[in-house]
Amino acid sequence: MSINLSKGQKISLNKEAGSSLSKVVMGLGWDGVQSRGLFGFGGGRAEIDLDASCVMFDAERNPIDTIWFRQLQSRDGSIRHSGDNRTGEGDGDDEQISVDLGRVPGNVQSLVFTVNSFTGQNFSQVENASCRLLDGASQREIARYNLSALGDHTAQIMVKLYRHEGEWKLHAIGEPGYGSTFRELTPHISQHL
Repeated sequence: MSINLSKGQKISLNKEAGSSLSKVVMGLGWDGVQSRGLFGFGGGRAEIDLDASCVMFDAERNPIDTIWFRQLQSRDGSIRHSGDNRTGEGDGDDEQISVDLGRVPGNVQSLVFTVNSFTGQNFSQVENASCRLLDGASQREIARYNLSALGDHTAQIMVKLYRHEGEWKLHAIGEPGYGSTFRELTPHISQHL
């Protein structure tokens, strides 16, 4: 059974999964807002290019590596991005970032997942946006966080996976921000490490 996360909520991955997880997948899904044509007929969904990114941090809050549409794999090979979806079309996850928790280097304290509107549309033009954490082995959904907070922001710090007393935990951050890539959010991320 999946948990619907609220802003600020923290969970233990092992406890919620019911066992020790070795791999997880962070999925991002979204749709453009449905527009109406003349006299309520026609129209269509706006194409929105949201991008999921993952920034790896050490215990001193220094960024170590970033996985995003221009670098689809971490240098150590523990994290992989599924590739860029430029429209949000289709059902399910539009982008995924897979994490092999056992291969994440020991000096990495936290993994922060962000979403940015690369084309600059704000979140008032996005609907059905969510991120979800899956068990990488079974593809079972462990937790889901709704990102469809209407507003003029163009980015969001979604969630953080972090090490705590020998296990991985998840923190739903949900902090809105601005910028077309993770780089503009980096100064704000440090407040949540």
